[in-house]
Amino acid sequence: MNAQDRPVTPVNAPEGWTRSSWRGKPALQQPSYPDAAALEGVLAELQALPPLVTSWEVLALRRQLAEAEAGKRFILQGGDCAESFAECESGTISNRLKVLLQMSLVLVHGLRLPVVRIGRFAGQYAKPRSADMEERDGVSLPSYRGDFINAPEFTPEARTPDPRRMVKGHARSAMTMNFVRALIDGGFADLHHPEYWDLGWVARSPLAEEYQKMVDGIGDAVRFMETVTGSSIDSLNRVEFYTSHEALLLPYEEAMTRQVPRQWGWFNLSTHFPWIGMRTAQLDGAHVEYFRGIRNPIGVKLGPSVTPDQALRLAEALNPGNEPGRLVYIHRMGAGRVLEALPPLLEAMKREGRRVAWMCDPMHGNTETAASGYKTRRFENIRAEVEQAFDAHAAAGTRLAGVHLELTGENVTECTGGARELADADLARDYRSTVDPRLNYEQSLEIAMLIVRKQAQIAQPAPL
Repeated sequence: MNAQDRPVTPVNAPEGWTRSSWRGKPALQQPSYPDAAALEGVLAELQALPPLVTSWEVLALRRQLAEAEAGKRFILQGGDCAESFAECESGTISNRLKVLLQMSLVLVHGLRLPVVRIGRFAGQYAKPRSADMEERDGVSLPSYRGDFINAPEFTPEARTPDPRRMVKGHARSAMTMNFVRALIDGGFADLHHPEYWDLGWVARSPLAEEYQKMVDGIGDAVRFMETVTGSSIDSLNRVEFYTSHEALLLPYEEAMTRQVPRQWGWFNLSTHFPWIGMRTAQLDGAHVEYFRGIRNPIGVKLGPSVTPDQALRLAEALNPGNEPGRLVYIHRMGAGRVLEALPPLLEAMKREGRRVAWMCDPMHGNTETAASGYKTRRFENIRAEVEQAFDAHAAAGTRLAGVHLELTGENVTECTGGARELADADLARDYRSTVDPRLNYEQSLEIAMLIVRKQAQIAQPAPL
């Protein structure tokens, strides 16, 4: 028996947990597959496929999240609301990476902190839905739940859940990860040349001058340090990048949960950072049961209806050892609710000494339908929630460790407002999302800039 085949005996594993123990709990937001035998065959196939990430990458992210919790880093998590198989192509992936690199450049420059970069990609193929069925013109079909499960076309064939789509999703996740790693290892993220990250918008954007000054300033600083030291700063040639997705489809996540040599316990090796959505965060539910046993750092979305007691009980279930870097709470309250709903949660967790990194998702609580019928989000509400989240944390004596955004590197028109003042009438011009509206590249960079300004405002001492 070689080292790869030798079983690892887990220690400190949660009592009564196995990677399939979630099956004994209520499992919400799961599709109903018509062929149980086909499903089991696919799961067996997935269990034999290589993992998409490694345990040492997962543990490295845990350490960085612990540093963010302590105020030594800032977390930037962003990407598509739901990836599509059709967009697994080089231009879309590189543009998505570019906008996250540009945002992190702004944050590093303005916050004077290292940034933890986490992409919502390479596995964000499943989405929760408010209803199991969708009706059009008297015809009722299963709701579109993401490309992992079915297709968006409104036909019985497209909407029938197909387990083979999990294998396709795994393959596309692997392709995405391979391309991202190749870009980063090849110097795509080299801080010596941030001009490589341009998306073609800089010359005509209202933010162009401010962004260009940052790029020039960082380039000058890098050249100055290399002149002083007399050598190249090789650590600036590449960056660390992590993946994340909502671990919604539990059969897939179970199949990708593995033991590894020289490490105790179980790792979800489909992603570095899985999270539980607001619709599936029930304390007695299948998702919490699954998540409590994996060693990955984990996120939980908290909406405005979550009580302090619920937040504390979730923390006890998911992080009983109160370990730093293990648990991230991602609050998504809405601009009109954040100052009311967030402070009691912050106070409760602080009072009980619970270790948690707090992030703000300003997207999901601010979704509305425009008069034209398009689902959209107003930039002014997204901005307001971010700013109010900073205020709430400052008042509570806690720390906002990062932001969680739905964004794209494309020039879409899905969210109104921003530097170009997109209006409802602009939505039809380039609306591509099949699920939720995303910030375009320019609006994303504007959010990064306002985070820097807001943090500077909070850090500035009050006048005497």
